[in-house]
Parts: sequence; C-alpha cells; structure tokens
Amino acid sequence: MSIASYSDLVTAVTEWLARDQDTTLIARIPDFITLCEAKLNRELRHRLMEKRATALVNMANTEPQFISLPLDFQSMRRLRCTSVSGSPTINFFSNVQADEYRTRIGDVAGQPRHFTIIGTELELIPTPDTAYTLEMVYRANLSGLTSTNTTNWLMSFAPDVYLYGTLMEATPYIQKDDRIAIWGAGFTQALSSLNTLATEQSFGSGPLVMRST
Repeated sequence: MSIASYSDLVTAVTEWLARDQDTTLIARIPDFITLCEAKLNRELRHRLMEKRATALVNMANTEPQFISLPLDFQSMRRLRCTSVSGSPTINFFSNVQADEYRTRIGDVAGQPRHFTIIGTELELIPTPDTAYTLEMVYRANLSGLTSTNTTNWLMSFAPDVYLYGTLMEATPYIQKDDRIAIWGAGFTQALSSLNTLATEQSFGSGPLVMRST
C-alpha cells in the first residue's frame, strides 16, 4: 500500500507491528506519531522547513518593539526591514548583548538594527521610532499529522521517515522485539539521507571552495 496520508500511516504502522488484536497499542499510534514528529523537529534539517512571513510594527501598542512570532516558529533564518530602502538585514543579539546595548545606548527610539528572541516574542532593538514592515525567513516546526490535517510536505516527500520513526517510538511499549534494530537502522538511514539531500540541494553536491575577495 502507498503511505500518503495520516490514515495510511496509522494503517501501515498497525500492519508492521503485527498486533491487530492489541486495541490498546493501536489507540497509542497517534501518540507514537506525535513523538516521532517531536524528534524530527529537533533532528531534521531541510529547506522545506523554512517559511517566509511578514510582520508589522504596530506603533499603537504600548511596547511596539515586541512582535509575536508565528505559532510554528522554531528558529530565525533571516530578518529584514523591507519598508526601508535596500531592505537592510536586522542582526541577531543574544539577550545579554541586548541588555548591554540598552545599558550603553539607553532606550533611544530608532530604526531597528538588531533583534532578540524572548519566549514567543521577537524584540526589536532599538525600540522602533515608526511603523516598519519586516520579512522573516524562519525554520518552522512540522505541521503535525492528525485525522483532520492528513498530510504535510514530509509525508509527501519522505513517508519512510514517518514510518520508521513512528515504529521506533512504539518500541518502549512493545519492548522486546527482534524488529526494533531493523526499524532503528531504517529510521537513521532515512533521516541521514534526507538531511544529506537537503544540504546538496541548498549548497550543491561539490566541495565548498574558499575564494579571496
């Protein structure tokens, strides 16, 4: 059978586990899929995890320097101020660097030059002096599979990663099983080859060459 959707994955995992009569195990499969996705969000590195989003500085807010991050945000790839000529890059500051900047410069409003991440918010530094439009390119968590969200890019691109990863997350439940080593090797190989392919697609398959400027 092909594995192209959430229900296909549940069916495939049920068949591969070969425990059709274990209703408790079958009921746990959605949990195994969720655990697999949590691991993939930490270990998978692929260009299709990157998204673009537009953020607006709202000067009507009492703290316009804070902007809520997308719900699926994981890490920032790039941030630019697109409402300014040349769309200058806004560079990352650690929280320590941000505090040092405020101590040194003070809270003088101006065009944002830096940003830091605090919880689920983006903080611009210095505090914006007017409304700005920002473009962020960020690494996003997977859109988790459910009975209503039946597929995503990874399911379409690499169903083997989902299958072996979900089977591996079932191993603490099934405990001793000779197939565990096979599933683990399958998951490791599938994930490694997917990460390698993503690197080649982003940078090319040839060696990196340093050039003087």
